[in-house]
Amino acid sequence: MANADLTSIYTFTKQAENPMSDTTPSNAQNPDLDWSQIRETIQMLNLAVAQIENAMREGDDSINTLTDSFTSMIGGSEVIRLAGEALDDGNEKKAILENCEEINKKMQSTIIAFQFYDKLSQRISHVSNSLSALSSLVGNPQQLYNPFEWKGLQEKIKSKYTIERDREMFDILLNGATVEEALQVTLEKSKQIDDGDIELF
Repeated sequence: MANADLTSIYTFTKQAENPMSDTTPSNAQNPDLDWSQIRETIQMLNLAVAQIENAMREGDDSINTLTDSFTSMIGGSEVIRLAGEALDDGNEKKAILENCEEINKKMQSTIIAFQFYDKLSQRISHVSNSLSALSSLVGNPQQLYNPFEWKGLQEKIKSKYTIERDREMFDILLNGATVEEALQVTLEKSKQIDDGDIELF
């Protein structure tokens, strides 16, 4: 048998023994004997993580710009209010102070919006970290088929939640509920909080 044939047989055997080999990685666009659905899964998970991280970075940049503008507006509003109070009583003073009061109310709404973004950022960051951990587990043959590793990953993910509703959603989904059912629970919890209940962190 020719040496070239022996080399081909050896290469085929090594690929069959180790489908995760990265010496000549294959992909779904150009599959060969080295193609692996596990590697494709990892690539898609990494893509999701990269997109999340990029979105968070852009969101943070926008929020920082808004925060700077908001801080400047607060200072300007206070200067106007003080100047208005120094005026003699009259329609002009009344109009200035009334408008300053209205601006302050809108600023309170803006503060609530900033708090919402902070919570959103925490949740997205948690999703990103969870996907990264999942990618690492799937890419490790010693962990992939070990149920204890999966249980450990799940417990690690749950321990990072800071919002009670998220922990409840986690339990519901792992108990076999659909996404729609889990979201319905979240909606009901949100209504309870809006009615005056305290959300636990």
